[in-house]
Formats: sequence, structure tokens, C-alpha cells
Amino acid sequence: MKRRKFLQSSSVMSLPFVVGGVPFTATGKNKLFDLIGDDNNRVLVLVQLQGGNDGLATLIPIDQYDNLMQVRPNVQVPRNSILDFTDNLGFHPAMTAMQEVWDNGKLGVIQGVAYPDQNRSHFRSTDIWHTASEPDEFLTTGWMGRYFDINHGEFPVGFPNAECPDPFALSVGSVISETCQGTVSNFSLAVSDPFNPGSVNLGTESAVPDNCYGRELTYIRDIARQTNAYADVIKAAAERGNNLSNKYTQDNFSQKMRTVARLISGGLQTKIFVVQLGGFDLHSAQVENGTPTVGRQAELLQTLSEGICAFQEDCVQLGIDDRVMGMTYSEFGRRIRSNESDGTDHGTAAPILVFGSCVNPSIIGDNADISVQATVAEGVAMQFDFRSVYATMLMDWFGISEEQVRTVLFDDFQHLPLLTCSAVATDDQESDRFDMSVAPNPFGAYFDLKFTGTGDNLRISLYDALGSELRIISNQKFTSDQHHIRIPTSELPGGIYFVRIAGRSQQKTIRVIKGL
Repeated sequence: MKRRKFLQSSSVMSLPFVVGGVPFTATGKNKLFDLIGDDNNRVLVLVQLQGGNDGLATLIPIDQYDNLMQVRPNVQVPRNSILDFTDNLGFHPAMTAMQEVWDNGKLGVIQGVAYPDQNRSHFRSTDIWHTASEPDEFLTTGWMGRYFDINHGEFPVGFPNAECPDPFALSVGSVISETCQGTVSNFSLAVSDPFNPGSVNLGTESAVPDNCYGRELTYIRDIARQTNAYADVIKAAAERGNNLSNKYTQDNFSQKMRTVARLISGGLQTKIFVVQLGGFDLHSAQVENGTPTVGRQAELLQTLSEGICAFQEDCVQLGIDDRVMGMTYSEFGRRIRSNESDGTDHGTAAPILVFGSCVNPSIIGDNADISVQATVAEGVAMQFDFRSVYATMLMDWFGISEEQVRTVLFDDFQHLPLLTCSAVATDDQESDRFDMSVAPNPFGAYFDLKFTGTGDNLRISLYDALGSELRIISNQKFTSDQHHIRIPTSELPGGIYFVRIAGRSQQKTIRVIKGL
């Protein structure tokens, strides 16, 4: 094999090994960022809902219920079965355990999370969520991988060591998360059984020739030794750890969450845990036999709720809850209208659930605007860019600086009020929502946008029903006075559009219609 086929030093090249449930990666070496130390002991648990979860079935906008019954009559649960937890928002009836987390003040909700120019392909959209790229940008690093690169630039050379004896990230299961892919190596290990994580049998090591092949063989052997060392640390933490909650069920997701709690309580200093729950791509059979309260969606939401509830209770009883935070994410939501197969198709935005003792137990954002005239392709409008959620977690949970966040993610992020115990001091956030109106609506050749500024920079954009950003109307600082912008629209075809204003920490989205 020629060197250019064996080692591509200018890009990521991975040789995966799976031994005893622990995949690991040997990679070519590359220069990374300078090391910047961090010493907080906080943990983030990422719960990936694979397939595109139906946010309108998860958190039901009660104030839009009559319209929901008209646009998705075959999948919408009855009004009297919804678990109300605010005046205008309720859980799916299968989520009684999640309502308990809310009642205990351990749950926050971010409405309408997506990204501009939504891609409705599972593969591409998942890639965008993992890399935090622009929709038209293709990155080879995950957003947490870039964070680890900044802080531990020489990895994997010299790891584990006395200062960093534990894995940086763990995927509980058999697949390594792309979220933690660094510039030259994935910072994550995949572990199915922490009591038997397995090891790599190096056998008898023969002499290594002094050439390209020999250097790369030596490197692979070093990675194998590293994996064995990490396996020993994981097993020791599992043996020291404990679980105190009796709410865990026997399903795979609940047991994965149980493993995470046990490893943290056992002293494992891993920063990121990734847990996956699949099966949300419900184009059909979302409900069963015409009964919306039962079916695959209900089963998945019950599994999710019970696993998170048991995990949160366990963390409290183990005394680790003040340093553990979790959040869900999915590659996209589902469309507003259901289909004729008792399912829903790929859509745009969906809610993110954030759980933990340091969470701000509130609803961030507005309920989706559901119109009985919603088109077949229309998805829930984006309110928040998912990268703003990531940015807030990096700043407020891990204490990374705003400048570093912009390096890892992007410049125009919003700082959201997700946490009550920030790792760093931050500026006061905007206290008032935007006073915003559009007229006429429906509109013809133009519409007038009126809003009150915040004294900060505001990005004003126009989106279509598929979530594509058609036009940036303005991106500048506005005083706190009342403002009026006339927006010409003669070139737009008739249909559904959304106007979005985003500031430093707040946003508002309004649905508008151009007449045919």
C-alpha cells in the first residue's frame, strides 16, 4: 500500500477497531491548536433521538389544538389525554415520567430549534448537527471534537496521562459519536458493557522497520495500548460506581442512562456521554389502529421519559446532580400535516429538552403557529439556531470563552438563558421579548414590519415554508425605539413565509402569507 493511501496527513483518516465493545481509532498525526487547560468537573449527556422526532407530538401546543386536529387528525392525541404542564403546552400522554422531571424543576424546553436552509436528508442533517457546520459547508470535525482540540491539542499522543487519565468522551453503545471527532482523532470511545469493556491483544510485537510502514505500525500499537489503558479506567469506575434509583426499566435506553450515572458516580472524569435512542423516522404507523395515544411514537416517548426521569433521580440520590446536565437533539422535526399512512414526514424545527439540577426550568420560545391552511410540505418554523444551544452550553456549562465559542461554532450565536448556575459571568440578557407586527397579512407586493429595537444587533430574515433563508432583510444595531421597515415582495410566489428577528438572546418568528 502506498503512503498516500495509508496516511493522508492533511485530512482525517481513521482505522476503526472494535474489540470487546470498545471501538477505537488510529489516525495520522497533524498539528492542532495550542493546549488551553480547563479544570471544571462538569458533565454533559447528549441524547440523540435518531430519525427525526415529531416535536408537535412530544410537546403539544394546546392553544393550537383545534387547528392541529384539522391538519393531523389521524395522529393527534385527544385533548383530554394531554398532560398539561403550562397554560398552553402539554406533554404527550406517554410522557408522565417527563412531567415528573418538569414538576421537580429539573427540565427546560427550547422551542423551534433548527438551522437556516434546513436539509431534510437524515444523513446530511445529522452531519450538520454533529459538526455544527453551515448547511452548504462540509466539515470533518465534530463541534465537541473542536472544543477538545482547543484544550488538548496534542491528543492522542501521550494520552492517557497523569493529568488526563480518563476518556474525554464515551458513546454508550457500539457506535462512536461523530460529535467528538477531532482534527486527527475521535476523542470518543464506544462502550457497551462497562464491566467488560474489552482490550486489544497486542500479541508478540515483532521488530518494526525504520520506514513509513514501521512508523505507522508503531502508532497503531500506541493507540491499542491507549485503548487498553482506557478500558481499565472504565472498568474500575464501573466497579466503584453505584445506582440508587429504582425507576430504571429494562429497555436498552434506560440501561444506557443507568450506565452513565454509574460511571460518573464511580469517579470517571469523562466530560461528554452520548446516548442514542433510534426509531423516530415514523412515516407510517406513528399511531396504532387509529388510536393516537398508542403506537410507536408513544412507545418511544415513554422510553425517553422514563430513562431521563430515572437518570435524573439517580443523579440526585448519588449527589452528582449539580455537575451533570443533559440535552436531547434530533436531526429535524416532522411536518405540520400528517400523511395518509398514520405518520409524519421530514420537517424542520423541533424542541430540545434540557435536564439537570442547574437547568432553568422554563419554556424558551413560542408555541408553533399552526394554520389550517398549512401546506403539505410545511414544517414548524425555526426560532433558535441549534448552534446557539451548543454555544450556551460551552460558555455557561464548561466555561469556555466567547472568543473560543466563535472559533468552535459561529459568530452570530445567541446566548440563551438555559442554566441557573453558569460557569462564567455573562452580561445581562435581554429581559423583554420583541414587540413585532407584520401588516398586511396576507400581503401582496410588500408588507410592513414594525418592531421595537433592543439597542443590540438584530438579524432580520425571511424564510420559506421549507426553512430556507431567502433573504437577510437587515443585520445591524437598532435602538430601543420603534422601527418600521417596508419589505418589497413582488418577486415572491404566493405561499407561506416566516419573518424572524434574532437578537443577542431573544428572537421572534411570525408566519406570513402571500396571496396567490
